[in-house]
Amino acid sequence: MEDSKKEKKPPYNIKEKNEKHAAYRSLIRAELADELFYKILNIVVVEKKYRDPAFSAKELAKELNTNTRYISAVINSRFNMNFSCLLNEYRIKEALHRMVDKRYLDETIEEISAAVGFSNRQSFYAAFYRIMGETPNSYRKKHNTKNK
Repeated sequence: MEDSKKEKKPPYNIKEKNEKHAAYRSLIRAELADELFYKILNIVVVEKKYRDPAFSAKELAKELNTNTRYISAVINSRFNMNFSCLLNEYRIKEALHRMVDKRYLDETIEEISAAVGFSNRQSFYAAFYRIMGETPNSYRKKHNTKNK
């Protein structure tokens, strides 16, 4: 087979997202879902719990006096993603900021990764590539040369 006809595989073993429909998502009352949505935003985003690599849906449910099924249902319906994707979205947003902010130019990619809540380099690179379509190093180089 010709090389040009081969399909290029994305790095970091990224899988396509499968849409699933779970019956319990429709069982949660809209008012409760809205209330939980704002509480989740407050804990994850305002309190920056996403920075804790050990933060789990179980801990979040405990803080909100509910169960992980409700947490999962609200995150899926309101954010259109699962819990770990939600945390990674905010981790990557902060990492993007740190990569171009002059105050953090001395930090390595690994230091930024740890500061925003990733437990290891590989999970950071995979999440970054999935969200941004490029590696953290290429993003940083591209944006830091623009700022000079």
